Amino acid sequence: MKQQICILGSTGSIGTQALDVIEQHSDLYEVYCLTANNRVKELAEQAHKFHPAAVVVANEAHYDELKNLLSDEPDIKVYAGAQALCDIVQAEPIDMVLASMVGFSGLEPTIHAIKARKKICLANKETLVVAGELICNLAQEYHVPILPVDSEHSAIFQSLVGEGDNEVEKLLLTCSGGPFRNFTHEQLEKVTAADALKHPTWDMGAKITIDSASLMNKGFEVTEAKWLFGVPAEKIQVLIHPQSIVHSAVQFADGAVKAQLGVPDMRLPIQYAFSFPQRLHLNGDRLDLFKAQDLQFFEPDYKKFKCLQLAFDAIKKGGNMSCIVNAANEIVNAGFRKGECGFLQMADIIEKTMAKATFDSNPDLDVYLQTDAEARRIATELMKVNG
Repeated sequence: MKQQICILGSTGSIGTQALDVIEQHSDLYEVYCLTANNRVKELAEQAHKFHPAAVVVANEAHYDELKNLLSDEPDIKVYAGAQALCDIVQAEPIDMVLASMVGFSGLEPTIHAIKARKKICLANKETLVVAGELICNLAQEYHVPILPVDSEHSAIFQSLVGEGDNEVEKLLLTCSGGPFRNFTHEQLEKVTAADALKHPTWDMGAKITIDSASLMNKGFEVTEAKWLFGVPAEKIQVLIHPQSIVHSAVQFADGAVKAQLGVPDMRLPIQYAFSFPQRLHLNGDRLDLFKAQDLQFFEPDYKKFKCLQLAFDAIKKGGNMSCIVNAANEIVNAGFRKGECGFLQMADIIEKTMAKATFDSNPDLDVYLQTDAEARRIATELMKVNG
């Protein structure tokens, strides 16, 4: 029988590439549900092509438009709203949920999917950044596997396969360095969102591309790696690797380093999460090591890219601090894209929000929800003052 897949965030970069994987392996996988936030036309086009049992648009204002666009598909159920996302992931036929919504909004649907004992293919890093301990405890309680879809975490996961209980000395988390890797502090003061959106190696959505430029994305990935692999942050080393060929690596107690290499193609980690432990054929470019001879690695500049340091600080503090950082970052990221704050101001506003927001050392889901709302308010106010 075909595996039934629910894609949370099907119109985004990860979602569209996941649909390509499903199309390549239509004998193994089938789309049960597609969801989007605002991109109604794209969602309807996907539904016409893949004929899912259901579609959900998170923004309820788009319900009528989506219903009209799918009026010729009477077998496809159409839903809207945040609660509908939480409900649909629990549908009995679903085998796995690809969590690829961007930001905090992915947290609650993922929790409901875990409680419904669905396999989680996790592309939404904010879920573990915000509530890593809660998610890991739930996954253990409900015996649900969480398979990483981020290229770096998939690379670490692939390097750990077959290693059993062998001691991990260090996780080596690679990073392209973004478009501003060689910029001076003075140059960073003048960069625009348009500059930041020109990522050198990866094709991603706008929010994640800005996070990659500030290295906040890498800070979030350190947090995610800590929870996924049970390794403390001090054993996770970030390496700037502009070529994006070594996707990440693991150093073991005997000094051996295992890495996963490949061309920058997110379909590979998506497919591996779907098919693990099997490897399926994937159409696409292959790594030519004769052409990729010059592989470089550099230490990140934590002063110039303060967001990365703030993410480490939040991990060290624990509790709901990473939730505060994530909420503030979502505000300043959107603000930077709209021209409401400068590139370097993003880190300053996040740092001030960390100092002002209510800290809780032992948060539950309600605390995370309150923290998110409070930190967003504080960051928004600070951005108005700084703007």
